[in-house]
Amino acid sequence: MKHNHHSSYRRVLKSSALIGGSSVVNVLLGIVRTKVLAMLIGTSGMGLFGAFSSVTTLVGGIAGMGINLSGVRQIAEAVGSNDQSRIARTTRVLRRTSFILGLTGMLALLLLCRPISVATFGTPAYSGALALLSVTILFAEVAGGQMALIQGLRRIKDLAALSIWGALLGTVLSIPIIFLWREKGIVPFLMTVSALAIATSWWYARKIKVERVPLPLSAVWNEARALLGMGGVFMVTGLMTSAVAYLTRAMVIQQMNLESAGLYQAAYTLSGIYVGFVLAAMGADYYPRLTAVSGDNVEVNRLVNEQTEAALLMALPGILGTLTFAPWVIHLLYSAKFVLAGEILRWQLLGILGRIIVWPIGFVLLAKGNAKIFFYTELACNVVHLSLIWCGMKWFGLSGLGMAFFGLYVFYAPLILFVVHRQSGFRWNKSNLRLGIGAILATAVVFLATTASMPATWGIVIGGLLTTVVGLYSLRKIVRRAGYAGPGDALSKLWTLLQGKTA
Repeated sequence: MKHNHHSSYRRVLKSSALIGGSSVVNVLLGIVRTKVLAMLIGTSGMGLFGAFSSVTTLVGGIAGMGINLSGVRQIAEAVGSNDQSRIARTTRVLRRTSFILGLTGMLALLLLCRPISVATFGTPAYSGALALLSVTILFAEVAGGQMALIQGLRRIKDLAALSIWGALLGTVLSIPIIFLWREKGIVPFLMTVSALAIATSWWYARKIKVERVPLPLSAVWNEARALLGMGGVFMVTGLMTSAVAYLTRAMVIQQMNLESAGLYQAAYTLSGIYVGFVLAAMGADYYPRLTAVSGDNVEVNRLVNEQTEAALLMALPGILGTLTFAPWVIHLLYSAKFVLAGEILRWQLLGILGRIIVWPIGFVLLAKGNAKIFFYTELACNVVHLSLIWCGMKWFGLSGLGMAFFGLYVFYAPLILFVVHRQSGFRWNKSNLRLGIGAILATAVVFLATTASMPATWGIVIGGLLTTVVGLYSLRKIVRRAGYAGPGDALSKLWTLLQGKTA
C-alpha cells in the first residue's frame, strides 16, 4: 500500500512537472508579451484587450457546447474500457463536432458583431474588430477538440510540448504586430495567437493513430448525444462563468473607463500566473484519472486528498511571495501606471488560495457525470459572484472586484464540501486539515502584514520569512511523500521519469 501511495504521488509530481514546466515557459513568455503590451498600449489598450478576449470567450463558450470537457471525459472512459473501436468512434465524432460548432460560433459573432459592440463598449465602433475576431472562435474550438483527444489519452508530454510551442511561436510572431500597430494591432495579435494554437495542436494530434471503424449515422448520433449531453451542462456552466467575466468588464468600462478595465485585467492575469501550472496539471492528468475510477468512492476520495495536498504544497509559496512583493511584481511585469492594480491583486490572491483548496473536490462531480448537481452548484456560485462584484464595485470601487473573487470562494468551499460528501462520502484527511489550516493562517498573516498601518519594510520582512519557511517545508514534504531520500534523489529520479524510464 505504501509503495502504491508513493507511486501515485510520484505520478502527480510527474504530471505537475511536465505541465508545470510548460506553464513556467508559458509564464515567462507571457511576462514578455504582457510587458510589451503594457508599455506599447497602456492601461486603455489592456482594457480593450481584456474586453475582446471576454467577448470571444463568451461566444465561443456558447458555440462550443462544452464539448472539449465532455470530450476529455468520453475519451478517458473509452480508454478505461480498453475498447479500441469505442476510442476510434469517439475520436472521429469529437473532431467533426468541434469543427461544426466552431464554424457556427464564428458565423454567430460575424452576424451579431454590431449589437455586441454596442452592448460591450456603448458604441458600434468596434463592430469591424469583432467581425475579424470571429475566426478565432473556429480556431479555438478545433484546437480544443484536438487537445481534448490528447488529454483524454493522457499524453501529458504532448500536451506540455504543444503548449510550449504554441506560446513560443505566438510570442515571436505576435509581438512585432503590437510594436508596429500599437492598439490597432490587438485584433491581429489575438488572431495570430489563435491560429498558432490550432497549428500546434494539430501537429501533435496527427500523431495519434486510431482504428478505422465504420461510422454509421446511428453510431454518430449516439456518440454525439453522449458528448453534447454532458457537454451541454459544461457549456451552460462555462457560459455562466464567461458571462460573469464579460459583464464585469462591461460594467467597469461603462461605469468607470477603459483604464480601470486595464487595471482589473492586469490583476486578474497576475493572480493566476504562479498557480496556473497547478490547476493545469489537475485538468491534464488528475481529471482523466479520477474519471477512470469514478465508480470507486474509496479510490476517488484517496485521489482527491492526494491531489489537494500536492496542489497546496506546490502553490502556497508562490501565493505568499506574490502577496509580499505585489507592488514590485506589478511594476516589473507591467509598469508604474498599473500600480493601482495591487489592491485588487491582494484580495484575488486570497481567492486563489480558496481555489487551490477546493478545485480537486469539484472535479468529483465532473468525473461522476453528475450533470444536474454540477449545474446547480455552478449556478449558485455565479449568481453569488456577480452579486458580490456589483456590491463590491458600488461600495469599494476597483478593490471590490478582488474582494468579490475572495468572497466567491468563501461561499463555494462549504457548498462543494457538502455536495461532494453526499456524493462520495469525501472528507479531508487529518494531514490535509492541518495543512489547510496552516495555509490559511500563513496567508492571513502575510496579507495583514503587507496591508496594515506599519512600515512597509516590516511587511516585506514578515512576508519574506514566511515565504521562505513555507517554501522549504513544502519541498521537504513533497520529497518525503513521494518516497525519495532527499531533494537530490527526487530530482534525479524525477528526471528519469520525465525521460519515460522506470524510476
